[in-house]
Amino acid sequence: MSASTTSDPAAARGSLVRRVTAAWRPPVWREVLFGLVGLPLAVAGVVYVAVALYIGGLATLTIVGLPLVALALRGARGLGDLHRWLVAALLGESIPTPPRATGSAGAAGGLLGWVRAGLTDGTAWRSVLYLLVRLPVAVLTLVGAVATWGYGVFALLLPFLSRPVFDEDPTVSLAVQSVVVGGALLWLAPWASARTADLNRWLARSLLGRTPASPRQQALERARSDVAADAAATLRRIERDLHDGTQARLVAIGLSLALADEALAEGDVERARPLVGRARHQVGEATTELRRLTRGINPVALDGGLAEALPTLAADTGIPTDLVVDLTERPSPAIERVVYFCVAELLSNAAKHSGADSARVEVTTVPGADGRRLRLRVRDEGRGGAVVGAGSGLRGLRDRLAAVDGTLAVTSPVGGPTVVTAELPVYL
Repeated sequence: MSASTTSDPAAARGSLVRRVTAAWRPPVWREVLFGLVGLPLAVAGVVYVAVALYIGGLATLTIVGLPLVALALRGARGLGDLHRWLVAALLGESIPTPPRATGSAGAAGGLLGWVRAGLTDGTAWRSVLYLLVRLPVAVLTLVGAVATWGYGVFALLLPFLSRPVFDEDPTVSLAVQSVVVGGALLWLAPWASARTADLNRWLARSLLGRTPASPRQQALERARSDVAADAAATLRRIERDLHDGTQARLVAIGLSLALADEALAEGDVERARPLVGRARHQVGEATTELRRLTRGINPVALDGGLAEALPTLAADTGIPTDLVVDLTERPSPAIERVVYFCVAELLSNAAKHSGADSARVEVTTVPGADGRRLRLRVRDEGRGGAVVGAGSGLRGLRDRLAAVDGTLAVTSPVGGPTVVTAELPVYL
């Protein structure tokens, strides 16, 4: 039996009921409740800001002034956390909590570090601004709820309240007008509540959520996490190579020397001579392997800085390399290591994969938006076509640079030349 497609009055009534009940859905009640609860909280927030910052401002002439302001800002941040929770609970807007201010009374910075962290906490200052702006928005939200929901219900009930309240019978005109006005207001009420709720969500997102710089901070944290994982994997590889390779070579050296010692004790010099020669060869192989294993840990050449380390590195690439190092100040050790390994990787790529017959390395200091930055530019006259993530090691360099707030740009048209530019802070 096929389903009937004819109109059903009961189904039509059910659809009407669903539309009416959808307008009175629980989120609407939460939005109205947010307006009712939000006004006293907004008033309390403005009073707190006015009193706390006023007292703290007066006390700045004394030694306790700045600590009081820092304490007031932390309290404002706590009130911001309360409003963030309220927005999530009643308006369904989950706002990520901004990073906490660093520094505490027991930290290495002591009381001064705690005060400095409180005064420079951008989230706390934005919470203060939120508490001030929240009051007019809360008044608007409550007025909108009263004007639509409250007066709409009152207008619908007015024909029934005229006799007991006003001691007069309602006229037909008054009854019709009340029903029309009340119905229109209640029809408009869910829309008005939704719009004021959107305004409150936007205000909370803008002032209580993460700042535009926070995603950048998250990217840095992810990059540093990747580098830390890569460093841990490198340490495990070194440990495995030391155990399976170098340690085995040292054991073989010991056995060769033991056999040579036994031959010498028996007076058999001819048998001992090749054993000693084999031991010397094994020592050379073990030394080479140890150099290979320790090459990526901390280059000794960097003890004198990049100006002394890079010429040796460029001379070992196997292709003629012009080197320009023009640094007005010595970078942080961590920055020097990153630059050193980047130059080593890029020159190795140029020698192995590009077919270049020459290269040029420039390390200079340039102005940046957040202070002076170090710029590394490596150019090779090879065949080009280098792409980040295509097995050339450029992706690893990009991740290594990202961990220190650096960037990597690659220009490598087919036919060359390939120009890799990295920029990173001078100090970390």
